[in-house]
This record gives sequence, structure tokens and C-alpha cells, in this order.
Amino acid sequence: MIEETLDIVTKDGAMETFVCRPERGGPCPPVLLLMDAPGIREELRDMARRLGTVGYFVLLPNLYYRAGRDTVFGPNVLEEGSAERARMRAVRTKMTVPPVMADVTAMLAFVDRHKEAKPGPVGVHGYCMSGPYALAAAARYPDRIAAAASYYGTWLVSDAEESPHLSLGKVRGELYIACAEHDNLAPLPMVEELRTLFQRAGAAGEIELYPGVHHGFAFPERWCYDKPAAERHWERLLALYRRRLG
Repeated sequence: MIEETLDIVTKDGAMETFVCRPERGGPCPPVLLLMDAPGIREELRDMARRLGTVGYFVLLPNLYYRAGRDTVFGPNVLEEGSAERARMRAVRTKMTVPPVMADVTAMLAFVDRHKEAKPGPVGVHGYCMSGPYALAAAARYPDRIAAAASYYGTWLVSDAEESPHLSLGKVRGELYIACAEHDNLAPLPMVEELRTLFQRAGAAGEIELYPGVHHGFAFPERWCYDKPAAERHWERLLALYRRRLG
């Protein structure tokens, strides 16, 4: 495995990004892995490495870079009332779709310049807060993003001007949307509404409900980690990328 952490220049500054790829067999299809709300940590780097070992050129950016280099949070970041949670929330609540799409633009430019990134289609997947970003990227770059996945993405149907459901009809690639049965940020009525809107938009792909699991089930260090569901998430993701990226 070849890995490095470097800065990708965006219109708003330098976005610290973990990049990994196989030692052999390049150039490799590029994949953008978009973080969840607790931010960059070794757990996410290990997930990027898993993709790298099976033949992908993976970018894992710190989407909080606009708030500074200290946007790395402690282990109690998800504990109610903790100082780390408050610090994270202060950054998270300022996140919107347009600046993240500018970051995606910068990442696509980066892979286009890198000799070890295979030219052509790109994949993107996001967890939690970044589920909507992955879907938005597929709509923003329909001729470039061939595969996009959202894992327990938050508020995929809302009254917001940037709600992901509004752009489903613009997507030309294949979508995979995984939802947890127990998720206050994407309750079951919202999932069913999204399913109806997905079909109405004629989007390619599927929405899959993971029964019996909670928001965050794919993260090995989370209290709600569910190994069978987590492995199913990998199976679905890798199959999607194999179909669309090679």
C-alpha cells in the first residue's frame, strides 16, 4: 500500500487529504471517500486502505479544513454534553452542499493530474452527513461520477433548497442508498418517501434498508457496529464500484 497525506488546493484554502493506492497494478480507478460528522480519524483511514487493497485510488479529505487544522476530535466526540462534541457541532452546522461541491471539483482536478489515477469514471461514497454530499456530487457531475453511495445519510428528504431528493433526476450514474432501520436522522417514513421519489425520478440503482441496525453500523469503533451489516455494506459498495469503475 502506498499512502500519503497532502494538501489539495481549493478555492478556499488547502484541504488536507489522505491518499492511498495499491503498490502494483496502477493506474487505478479513483474513489472519493467522504467522512461522517466526527471527522477524520484512523478508523476512516483504515476504511480507505481497505479500498486501496482491492485496486482503487482513494481520496479521504478533511471536509472541515475551512475551520482550521485542529479539526480532529477526541474519542468522546459523540458523547452528549462533551466539549469535543460541542466543538465538532460548531463546525458541522456550518457545512452546506455548495462548498463541498467545490471541494469535489478540486479532487477531480487532482485525480486528473495524477498519473496513478486511471482516467475516466469516478466513484464517491459518503457516511452520515456526507451521504447527501455523495448524491449531490453524482448530480453535479453526471458525466464523471459513475457510481455514488450513501450510507445512513442524514435528511435525504427535507424542505431545504439543497435536499438530495430534488436532484435525483439529474444523476446518470448508479446510486446505492443504504439506510438503517433505527435512525433518528433518517426515520423510516423518510426512507419510504425517498423510495417513492427515487422511483419517480427514474434513478438507476437501489435503496436498501438494513434491518435491526442503528445509524453508524459500519464503523468498527462505534457502539452500534454490526459486523454482518458492515460486511454487507462492503459487499454492496465493492460490487457497485466493480460494475461502474472496473
